[in-house]
Amino acid sequence: MDLLDILALLLFAGGAWLWYDSLDAREKAIAAAKSACVSEDLLLLDDTVAITRLAVGRDDDGVVRLRRVYNFEYSDSGNDRHPGSIVMLGSRVLVINLNFRRPPALTLLH
Repeated sequence: MDLLDILALLLFAGGAWLWYDSLDAREKAIAAAKSACVSEDLLLLDDTVAITRLAVGRDDDGVVRLRRVYNFEYSDSGNDRHPGSIVMLGSRVLVINLNFRRPPALTLLH
């Protein structure tokens, strides 16, 4: 094996690790989105999340991790769509953003 073969092998192994790690993080993001929607009586639409950003970040211990931002859509009635997002650092969920504002309750005046 020459140097080019070793570099190609390392590149392939790095790509395989990134793919596997991304699948694991995506599954955790889907579970977190479902949990957040259930706790707020909302519906997670399409039962999935979509990655929108991938960057490098550091955790509390200073270890370099991949920082991922996933977007998803949810509904309160099934007739509308609202955007949400999840920020993950490594396999840990940092922030779940639902941006949902319930309309004020109607009061009846007699």
